[in-house]
Amino acid sequence: MPETLFLLHYDYVPDILEKRGPHREGHLAAIARFHEAGKIVLAGAAGDPVHGGLLVFRDAADIEGYLAEDPYVDAGLVTAHRVEPWTVVTPLPGG
Repeated sequence: MPETLFLLHYDYVPDILEKRGPHREGHLAAIARFHEAGKIVLAGAAGDPVHGGLLVFRDAADIEGYLAEDPYVDAGLVTAHRVEPWTVVTPLPGG
């Protein structure tokens, strides 16, 4: 049965890999907190070279809270973001 998840797309500053260092631990910790709480399903960098990120949420209502906690956003490493619903037709792992 289809399930709707929510994709948070990040666009990063140029040279994100060089600029993220001081903020990376906090960024990964925020992802871990939301994942452990069952709010984030998947997260990771996009592109080669990396130019963005993609985070998959179960509920769109959790995204604003995440954005407020993400050090990458606070540090200006995210130049833009957008949210899209994603209708998933394959079962989620463990689901």
